[in-house]
Amino acid sequence: MAQVNIKLVKSLIGAQKDQIATAQSLGLRKIGDSTVQPDNEQTKGKVHKITHLIEVTNA
Repeated sequence: MAQVNIKLVKSLIGAQKDQIATAQSLGLRKIGDSTVQPDNEQTKGKVHKITHLIEVTNA
């Protein structure tokens, strides 16, 4: 299965509560944190919600 690498590049300070919860559900807590997630519909939905805070690359 395809994988995507997601890295938090902007601070969660000032973000909406649901955006913070989405980032934390992906395992992103601090700037510079990165995680590898499966490339499926659930992950794409989470990425779309916080696209302005993260950087996504293929793993």
